[in-house]
Amino acid sequence: MTRPVIPVIAVDGPSGVGKGMATRWLASRTGWHRLDSGALYRILALAATHAAVPLDQADAVAALAGGLDIRFVGETEADEAILVDGQDWTHEIRAEETGNLASKIATASVVRDALMQRQRDFRTAPGLIADGRDMGTIVFPDAVLKVFLDASAEARAERRYRQLSKKGASVKLTDLFAEVRARDERDRKRAVAPLAAAPDAVIIDTTQMGVPEVLTEIEALLKSRQLVD
Repeated sequence: MTRPVIPVIAVDGPSGVGKGMATRWLASRTGWHRLDSGALYRILALAATHAAVPLDQADAVAALAGGLDIRFVGETEADEAILVDGQDWTHEIRAEETGNLASKIATASVVRDALMQRQRDFRTAPGLIADGRDMGTIVFPDAVLKVFLDASAEARAERRYRQLSKKGASVKLTDLFAEVRARDERDRKRAVAPLAAAPDAVIIDTTQMGVPEVLTEIEALLKSRQLVD
């Protein structure tokens, strides 16, 4: 008997474009599981740093992936916790610097291979909402819906600046903009699985859009694919 294919909705895009917001809403709207693939890279980058493994030693970094006990707890951004080997790494993982470290190790094919199966293991009934940069192109090419969220580097840096400022962090907008541009450059030009919209993805430019407008567009896509009533 042929096993039914568990559906996946892939949401890709650069850093700071609102993938987390969109995928949390999608998971709530559909009742499906959620995968934050970027968190896996951040976790591995931090684990390597904690173990004093140089990030340019890709084989050694990849070797750490299989031994990490990773758990995502909570359903909203406010109560979300990411536990690694029983310890709460949530704040470390979400730090801007950790994102830069993750972007560096993501260029190595051996690292991507090590995390690939872990990502696919999240594909369980009734379905999966996958958040990342290559969900629709590499990890889940058979996704029933592929959305690529985009926005200008300036808009994304400003959003990040507002987020961090609300939390009391002392940051400079010019520094955040430089970091966003540098990460984009690495992600779009890396040799392995570069950041790009899948040919069959629906591209939504959120530069001039608010959250309600973005979610309205995604809701229309869900209904057009008969994924929700």
